[in-house]
Amino acid sequence: MTARPHRGTRWARLAVPAIAAAGAALVVLALQPMARATVPEPAAPVTGNATYFDGLGSPYGGCGLPQAELETQHFVALNVFDTPGDGTMYQRPLPAAQAAKMGLWNNGRNCGRWVRVKIGDYCTGVNDGALGQPFCRNGAWTADAYNDGTLDMIVADSCGDPNGWCRDDPYHLDLSKDSLNKFVKNGAALPDLYPSHWNNRHISWQFIPAPAYTGDIRIGFLAGAQRWWPAIAVSRLPNGVHGVEYFADGAWKAAPMNGDMGQSFVIGGTTQGGTSFRIRVRDITDALLFGGREYAFSLPSACSSQCGAPYTAVTYTTGTTSPSASASPSASPSVSPSASVSASPSVSSSPTSGGSACTATVAVTNTWSGGYQAEVTVRNTGTAPSSGWTVRLTFPGAQTIASAWNAVVSQSGQQVTATNQPYNGAVPAGGSTSWGMVVNGAPPVTVAVCSLR
Repeated sequence: MTARPHRGTRWARLAVPAIAAAGAALVVLALQPMARATVPEPAAPVTGNATYFDGLGSPYGGCGLPQAELETQHFVALNVFDTPGDGTMYQRPLPAAQAAKMGLWNNGRNCGRWVRVKIGDYCTGVNDGALGQPFCRNGAWTADAYNDGTLDMIVADSCGDPNGWCRDDPYHLDLSKDSLNKFVKNGAALPDLYPSHWNNRHISWQFIPAPAYTGDIRIGFLAGAQRWWPAIAVSRLPNGVHGVEYFADGAWKAAPMNGDMGQSFVIGGTTQGGTSFRIRVRDITDALLFGGREYAFSLPSACSSQCGAPYTAVTYTTGTTSPSASASPSASPSVSPSASVSASPSVSSSPTSGGSACTATVAVTNTWSGGYQAEVTVRNTGTAPSSGWTVRLTFPGAQTIASAWNAVVSQSGQQVTATNQPYNGAVPAGGSTSWGMVVNGAPPVTVAVCSLR
């Protein structure tokens, strides 16, 4: 029984409307806080089953990079879910309430890390990945001449398939097929491991820093990126990435991850809607990369309306974060994904709840067959700052929220309630904040009412 290939076609993590006129790629953010992995991260080599897959999906692998942009073509996929015996396809990214179902993919937070993989025993029995069934049934794990072949590989994709490998085995690795005959033992290559000596072998593996790292990171914009949706991918990392921060309005702000594509983040300009950017990166230990090195760059001219290529590399200059700017960043309310700058917004009226000193204005920023995208601006029209806000929307028909950002959103029938995130509840007198949504169905919202706390 040889291993089955599974194909990585996982770039569309969440509800992604197809916008034919603009040709843009829109990836929106989750409604709830993401889970963190509960499977213990291997500090020493662990043993798991290994399978293979043909290559990353198009245009992106699970981490948000095209395969051609990886720093090595030896790559692996980690398990999205840890659900033994259960092949259900759960929400991605997993919300905090489902943390117990999180595999070592860790909602993308292990993207860009390197692993050292060592070949283990060969299975002489059936190893078909049936859910809830033993691996290597009616046979045995057997050592042979290929044991201890080693290869360093990078995490570039995710395995969420409904089978025993991706669900029952917490330390399973899915290996790139073209790497199977590139393992080395005692300085000599093992060119014939696949297919005759494979059968989904055991492997042992552990995370390692990037081998012999020199130089610096790479930054590129994704397809559809533009001034109002500056989605980037960060790669060539010395030890993974746990966050990207961008400088805007005089402060460092945490950039939201692009779904669970763990090397892609939606940043903001140094000025609202600007095309100049400053970022810094936190590695897998949550430390600022290179002592707080800043990367300054601009939207390339090829992306003046929006980026058409899957990946548009940028050049940057570097500086160092001043000590006064090294505190933990505030999360940002200012970046809202936008599929196209060419849409003409239609604005619905926004009644004010009695005595709330608050208005909520809904602007439809893009439409397509079967759905639309809207931005809701919440304005404090009173004389005192708020500590929080609530917006209540009424849909005219059977519209449903597909996704939202910068708000905690719930829906019951035609009624939608949105409340502030922890980072955007404080709105000064005369100030405003905004949140966004993607809606299944035709616009507009007929009633929008807000209140302050």
